[in-house]
Amino acid sequence: MGLVPTSSPAAAPTSPVPTYLPWGRTARRLDWAHLPPQVRFDVEARLGSPVVADSTLTHGYVPVIETVLTLADGTHHLLRAASTKAQRSFAASLRAEAAWLCTLPKTVPTVRLTHLLDGDWVVLLLEHPAARLPHRPWREDDLDRCLEAVSAAAVALTPAPGEARPFAEDLADWMGRWDILEGREDLGTPMQLLTAGRLAARLPEVTAGDTLVHTDLRDDTLHLTPDGGVLLDGWAWPVRGAAWLDPLLLLVGPCGDGVDVEAVLRRTPLLARVRDEDVDCVLAAMAGFFLTSCDLPVPAASPWLREFQRWQGEAVWGWLRRRRGWE
Repeated sequence: MGLVPTSSPAAAPTSPVPTYLPWGRTARRLDWAHLPPQVRFDVEARLGSPVVADSTLTHGYVPVIETVLTLADGTHHLLRAASTKAQRSFAASLRAEAAWLCTLPKTVPTVRLTHLLDGDWVVLLLEHPAARLPHRPWREDDLDRCLEAVSAAAVALTPAPGEARPFAEDLADWMGRWDILEGREDLGTPMQLLTAGRLAARLPEVTAGDTLVHTDLRDDTLHLTPDGGVLLDGWAWPVRGAAWLDPLLLLVGPCGDGVDVEAVLRRTPLLARVRDEDVDCVLAAMAGFFLTSCDLPVPAASPWLREFQRWQGEAVWGWLRRRRGWE
């Protein structure tokens, strides 16, 4: 089954944030055929059968090759690959993902690594899940299911396995972004922007913890299986921090789709007990990061990244404004 978001009507207690993003078709990627012949030969040798068909996946924003391979023996495998010369940083992120997949406890449901090839190209071969991505716009039944799985994973990932940097150290540039946004009257009053900056500055104390935090759980890294399970995919950038961070970060996309995320927050046990000021701190830091990043030049390899960041920034800033009574 192709991992492409499906469309479905969704209740919208709050207004969705407008966007022209082509959900499910945001990635610009090379195909299986663009891999060098020797790499393709090595992949088939590892898998033990020739590739007879491939289907490039187009969700996400990272320009690595990502494709589902169908083999002559009838099996299916997920391949991710990046050139160590032309895509050095992305090749490094694939190495990191492979290392983390080998570190995660088996109790954490994820797409499992089967083979790693590391040469001129870094190639990850993974199990291909019989699963679908969450519906877009987000539906609350999908969201509750994902939040339950993410919360359970937080328990399994405490204490954090492996060596991961603290959340606020790895994402330190989130804290000073409101200095860049000073004077943006379209965002709010000077006092509101100053308050947002002060909230964001508390990130180190608020996010401290000993849980391995994924940081990038969205509709294109969560796979819903037919048996009711959820697989957490994309383990390239985990950090160490508070157990409630992943559930909160996951709510940004649903917020942008118009889901009443405050109601969801109150009924999610891991989030319901977090102090309001601590939630506001993370929302302020995220808003500052996305609202400044979206103004950077558009990378040729990821043409929809800046629009995605703008959409997320407006969603999380609107959420924070509603929470603070600034609207």
